Amino acid sequence: MNRTALPGLYVHTPFCKTKCPYCDFYSVTKTARIGEWVGAVLREASRHRDAFPLFDSLYIGGGTPSVMNHDEIEGLLEGLSDIFHFDDTTELTMELNPDDVTKEKLAFYRSLGVNRISLGVQSFNEQEVRFLGRRHTARQAQAAVSLVAQGGFAEFGLDLMYGLPRQSTRTWLQTLRKALSFGPAHLSCYQLTIEGDTPFSRLSRGGNLQLPGEARQGALFLETSNYLTGAGFIHYEISNFARSEKTLSRHNAKYWQHTPYLGLGPAAHSFAGTKRWWNVRSLDGYLENLDKGTAPVGGSEELSAGQMRLERMLFGFRTRWGLETSEISSEASRATLEGLCDSGLIELRDKRIFSTVKGYLFADRLPIMVSA
Repeated sequence: MNRTALPGLYVHTPFCKTKCPYCDFYSVTKTARIGEWVGAVLREASRHRDAFPLFDSLYIGGGTPSVMNHDEIEGLLEGLSDIFHFDDTTELTMELNPDDVTKEKLAFYRSLGVNRISLGVQSFNEQEVRFLGRRHTARQAQAAVSLVAQGGFAEFGLDLMYGLPRQSTRTWLQTLRKALSFGPAHLSCYQLTIEGDTPFSRLSRGGNLQLPGEARQGALFLETSNYLTGAGFIHYEISNFARSEKTLSRHNAKYWQHTPYLGLGPAAHSFAGTKRWWNVRSLDGYLENLDKGTAPVGGSEELSAGQMRLERMLFGFRTRWGLETSEISSEASRATLEGLCDSGLIELRDKRIFSTVKGYLFADRLPIMVSA
């Protein structure tokens, strides 16, 4: 099931020029402390030098990593290479915002070893881009994707978003068609959801923002899967599609397969064995902890055997890897499986259970249904 048992390294860049109204990821809009943050990340990394001796994926996410200047990103990557060992086949992904993309920047990233780009497009429709509060225009998004496609990055991916108020199937399919015209290796198609204490959540609570209903969202999801798989993409996780087996996100697969990963930076999460821990959700607190020589951990948990099993089931139902039938123990649960098969939500093959595309719509509920 694991594509590779080697751990992955994630670095959370907590800086954005502006905050999107739907985003609940931790970030700040003041970028003056990026240099301090780089130094703190490297000090945090040094604390884990012996526990994580070798990685084969490095994901620079955020936030907006592309707000870093050349010296900052070079210092970060060279510092990490001095502390950790990376496999020769390491997948090095960097998230970019379209209006930060230039030919010169892309050439510089390649010179540093970046071999995979994730571009936060969200939509190629100008009205939708404005609604989502993005810094770029639809025209800028197209120009940025063209530069990435021509810049020697064979494995570039696009983030897209559907389920917006008043979004039609026609406009969503137009965005997907435009995305495919650039030849991406990967697409992440996320359903707009109301998260945390965001501007969109406050609008929703006040009755000023209404998303499409569950049936409409489900129809858009199925339309997305049918369209992209019809174009030859592999639907390997609820929100993720790859051009081929080789272009699946190696790093993200670790999250879904209980492979160890280390997260550096404010609010970053880590996992190893049966332990999960996360850093403080504050740039000030993160920097202060590391300045004092203490770990910036905000909390942790030790997962029981039951919790690990439930997560294996949850991840299995969310991905094309499925789960072993041995995870389902009771006769009552096995009878439930037969009913789910008859309903077209799952399939049984080679002693494994797989969600169908229709089953993905109920992936979060399926572990509870078969465990009841």
